[in-house]
Amino acid sequence: MTAASRRLPILFAALLVAVATRAQDIGWKVSFHGFADNREYAHSGRYSQSILGVRIAPEIFFSIDSSHFLHAGINYMHEFGARGSVSDRVLPTIYYNYKRQGHDFYIGMFPREGLLSGYHRAILNDTLHYYRPNIEGLLWRYNRGKFHQQLWIDWTSRQTATDREQFLAGMSGHVHMGRAYFSHQITLWHNARSKGVSGTDPIRDNGAALVKFGIDLTGLSFLDSLDISSGGLIAYDRLRGVYDWRTPKGFIADLYAEYRKLFIANSFYAGESLPVVYGDRFYSASRYDRIDLGWKPLQYKGLEGRFTLSFHFTPGAVDNQQQFTLRYRISRLYAKPR
Repeated sequence: MTAASRRLPILFAALLVAVATRAQDIGWKVSFHGFADNREYAHSGRYSQSILGVRIAPEIFFSIDSSHFLHAGINYMHEFGARGSVSDRVLPTIYYNYKRQGHDFYIGMFPREGLLSGYHRAILNDTLHYYRPNIEGLLWRYNRGKFHQQLWIDWTSRQTATDREQFLAGMSGHVHMGRAYFSHQITLWHNARSKGVSGTDPIRDNGAALVKFGIDLTGLSFLDSLDISSGGLIAYDRLRGVYDWRTPKGFIADLYAEYRKLFIANSFYAGESLPVVYGDRFYSASRYDRIDLGWKPLQYKGLEGRFTLSFHFTPGAVDNQQQFTLRYRISRLYAKPR
């Protein structure tokens, strides 16, 4: 370890102390995520795997005033049975957050959960929550009444002599009109060359856009929640110098219903094969239906545990998946006397 690297923790601690003395309020929060996800996808020829482990993400935060916040912490994941260095599984969490009059802005390395967790699996697969819990970039969102809109960019690889430059950007939002609503989700992944690589190595642009109309029927029946939506989904893919834009498209419909601790979700897609790099691979089928049957046995003061049994229907095959997740969030704020 070099002298410069030994000084970094000391400088970081000194910076935190300096910020803390200026801060109006100081607080902390801890997020815990335990997961067991067994994916039996052999019938359709897709990748079967079991993802089991725990993740813990402690943070401390300071409020400079009512609008400016600074967060610092770590995000540590351990997969059961994993070998290797513990340091390889520790990610930094350091970001600035600005909140004022409906605006919410982030810059740094900040948690994905709660910000991008509403994206459809056809565009952003749920495996990202296990292996890429933090966004490294910027995000802005605006929320005022029935209108919501957000923009973000996530750098997934910095360009070096061996590594490509890669980033994932997106936009999403929704507008509510009584019980009806309109929503959209858009992503673009840019995969550029590494340094010094010749122009024969192609650059790829890939993404998808989803537009849906829906209706929230919660409160009109014995169900605690009922939401139905449908719309169009289009993918776009280009390998520069090899092929121009390809734009396969299709129809998608979603249903979610919940009663007490039980829920059911259904997602149906029909159309052309979608080559979305960060999307769920099941949407490469011309017809796909997913049914989730779920139970929430634990719900108490920031604690939620849920078990989900999923069935995946593609032409000529039925796959299944069993998932148990437990999330626990605790926090405390120490307000200085005014």
